[in-house]
Amino acid sequence: MTGCAQGSSANLHAPTSGPYGFIYKWLGIPFQNLILKTAQTVGGKNAYAWGIVIISFVVRLVLVPLSLNQQYKSTTQQEKMRAVQPQLKLIQEYQKKAKGPDAQQKISGLMMDVYKKNNLSLTGGMGCLPLLLQMPILIGIYQAVQYSKQIGSATFLSIPLGKPSMLIAIIATVFYLIQGWMSLQVVAPEQRKQMQTMILMSPMMTFFISLISTAALALYFLVGGIVILIQQFITNYIITPKIRKRTDEELEKNPVKVVVTKEMLEGILNSTGSATASASTTNVTPEQRAAEEKDAKDFHKNIRELNKGKQNRNNKK
Repeated sequence: MTGCAQGSSANLHAPTSGPYGFIYKWLGIPFQNLILKTAQTVGGKNAYAWGIVIISFVVRLVLVPLSLNQQYKSTTQQEKMRAVQPQLKLIQEYQKKAKGPDAQQKISGLMMDVYKKNNLSLTGGMGCLPLLLQMPILIGIYQAVQYSKQIGSATFLSIPLGKPSMLIAIIATVFYLIQGWMSLQVVAPEQRKQMQTMILMSPMMTFFISLISTAALALYFLVGGIVILIQQFITNYIITPKIRKRTDEELEKNPVKVVVTKEMLEGILNSTGSATASASTTNVTPEQRAAEEKDAKDFHKNIRELNKGKQNRNNKK
């Protein structure tokens, strides 16, 4: 979206046709007017920057209920995962022991059964809706600054809004790193390794986009980082304790369904092993079977001759 933009907004002409013209008409211009009116209301030297900050804060505030709902589902999923974790660890252990593809396929199918019979989601309860809803906002703010001489030439604490800012990019990224670290504190230790890479993606994307786009867009991420940090605080100290209490009560009434046991997995390994052995004996060509019979006859003949020789020596003695 921003990688091909060159120069300041004063040297760029707003698109008037094609898909970019359509986006600018319905997203860029409305956000331009919104930022300009907010700046006029606020007034002062950094009015345009504060206009972007206020709009960003309002947008993120509107998305908070949806984001908290997604966080609620995700946390509920994580708490349920704690209860079935012993079964999942057992499956992973026997997946390493399984040698044949049949055994591996059967054991992998049991993992799906554990999720299904205990009403667990493979996606972890997370959704992309909050991110998708923000995309038009990001495009609108970017185009509003990129094609407006007033906003693009404005500054925020001596930082030009129409050019990339390393300082704002770093500050915004730090907020998302702290939020990611906080989110790991309410996750079971065995799940943290799986989530670390995914959690690092958000700060990395924030830093990259902020670095190649305007400082105005980086301001949006900075404000979003502050809001999401507050949201994570609410999740850690208000939502998660309530969910844990409720989940414990539910598990007392309806314990998790035991889908996998050690004996069952041992049976799968043994059955597939014996099936493989029998298959290896049945898949013998007639030529191979004749050669095996001949070898067997020769073997028994040699044994008889050896025994006959021993008997003769004993008789001589």
